[in-house]
Amino acid sequence: MQTNKKIAIIGLGYVGLPLAVAFAKQYQVVGFDINEYRVAALRKGIDDTLEVKSDLLTSVLADKSIDTGLYISNQLDDIADAQIYIVTVPTPIDKHKMPDLTPLYKASASLGKVLKKGDIVIYESTVYPGATEEDCVPILEKESGLKFNKDFFAGYSPERINPGDKERTVEKIRKVTAGSTSEIAEEIDQLYKSIITAGTYKASSIKVAEAAKVIENSQRDINIAFVNELSKIFRLMNIDTVEVLEAAGTKWNFLPFRPGLVGGHCIGIDPYYLAHKAKEYNYNPEIILAGRRLNDGMGQFVAQETVKMMLKKDIAVKQANVLVLGITFKENCPDIRNSRAIDVVRELEDYQMNVDVFDPWASPEEVKSEYGLELISKIEDVHKKYQAVLAVVAHKEFISLDLHKFVDANSLIYDVKAIYDKDKSDLRL
Repeated sequence: MQTNKKIAIIGLGYVGLPLAVAFAKQYQVVGFDINEYRVAALRKGIDDTLEVKSDLLTSVLADKSIDTGLYISNQLDDIADAQIYIVTVPTPIDKHKMPDLTPLYKASASLGKVLKKGDIVIYESTVYPGATEEDCVPILEKESGLKFNKDFFAGYSPERINPGDKERTVEKIRKVTAGSTSEIAEEIDQLYKSIITAGTYKASSIKVAEAAKVIENSQRDINIAFVNELSKIFRLMNIDTVEVLEAAGTKWNFLPFRPGLVGGHCIGIDPYYLAHKAKEYNYNPEIILAGRRLNDGMGQFVAQETVKMMLKKDIAVKQANVLVLGITFKENCPDIRNSRAIDVVRELEDYQMNVDVFDPWASPEEVKSEYGLELISKIEDVHKKYQAVLAVVAHKEFISLDLHKFVDANSLIYDVKAIYDKDKSDLRL
């Protein structure tokens, strides 16, 4: 392939920035984002998502005229001379749990304004099968006036970024690729192969690649829903779920899933994309949606179990002081998108409890904006006693905490993520 092609990465979040940095080591790359604050911070070598270290980011930053390196911009004109466009914008769900492709549509419309003959547009955002060719390509054609697979081409290479994972970085995760023609598919595959040390897998079509992505997280969601349901069953039997899973895990082919809150921008969302497309074909995906319903209800379940145990211990529920540890969607990561920890907080508040939240990874400003919560700035500054403490996210900072110093003599400690020894808590999920 031609190695002198200029690459534009559209969207510099958890997915786009690591990808842009990886490409910038060998190619001329422009990272484009509409968030002015994000662009300004990245130009200074600051990544608020903590996915790219400052020294690495700074090492690839360059002027837009340099042959290799990363130039960051929020101006559409700066990507007008690129030949390869890679779209990495978010694909969330709306309040009705329906796919919201607005960011993808807007990105496609913007690209249509700069698209030229011979250009390739590659989508990495998680979508349902058919979205690239049926939803995005027509927008590109309309805005550019060009003809698909004659004047410009498309591809799909689903992102596999695992936020917070410093071992399995973008280069070390095998990449699925696909293109709108056999020739373009090969060019896209070679492009990714040039930076992905783990190798690539060229799918037979864009739809196959789209479907592969959406089932990866749907499968994980269903598996977690299964162990969450087991946790509910074993609670009724007064059996410790963690001990059961550890015993079952001695078999070579037992899958090591653990119960917990399932949020984030992938596992808690992708199944709805697949379900939405299935319904277009008059098929109701029972298992997928059942798993989603169960996982979406875990925050409420945790809160209700807290109340039950408090009542058993004769702890007054109304106006009780409760400390919730963790608001991000997963451990050791600042990402608060679609965090289901908020469900625990809201349910406890419905019982008229006074809930404090501490999370050393989350941005207080983002949490305030997204959820209307004021975070405790430092756990060392907490001097009052709580009637209940719930550890809902397994941040490494929580492991060494002595939770008993924060509670009354008669109180409840709920170790939702089983990060402490069994004898150090009253409940484990």
